[in-house]
Amino acid sequence: MREFVRVTKSFTFDMAHALYGYDGPCKNIHGHTYKLFVTLKGKPLNKNNDPKNGMLIDFSDVKECVKLNILNDFDHALVLYKHSPHGKLDKKLGEQFEKIIYLKHQPTCENLLLHFYNILKPTLQKANLNWFT
Repeated sequence: MREFVRVTKSFTFDMAHALYGYDGPCKNIHGHTYKLFVTLKGKPLNKNNDPKNGMLIDFSDVKECVKLNILNDFDHALVLYKHSPHGKLDKKLGEQFEKIIYLKHQPTCENLLLHFYNILKPTLQKANLNWFT
C-alpha cells in the first residue's frame, strides 16, 4: 500500500499593489517579487505499465495550471482593493497601465494567498488530490 506524499512546486512573479488606508508605507503603490509555493498531497500512481507510475502529479500539469490561472493575470500587474478610491481612477489608470486587477479584498499577502488558493482549487481537485498551498 502506498503512503501519502507531498510535493511542492514554487513559482516566482512580480506584482505591484497598494494597501488602501494602511498606516505605513505600504499604502503607496509598490512592488514585490512574490514566491508562490503550491503543495499537493496524495498517493502516487500505482500502475506498473503507466509511464507516470510513482508520480503524484505531473509537474508540467501544475506549471500549466498556475501559469494559466495565476501568472498570466498577476505577473507584472497592479493589484488594488476594489472598494478603495483607486477604483474611481480605473479609466485613467487603464489608459496608462495594461494590467490592473481590482480585488474584493485588500491585496495583502495573506488575502492574495487565499485568492490564489480559491482560483487553483477547482482545477487541481480534478486530479483527486488533497492539496494546499
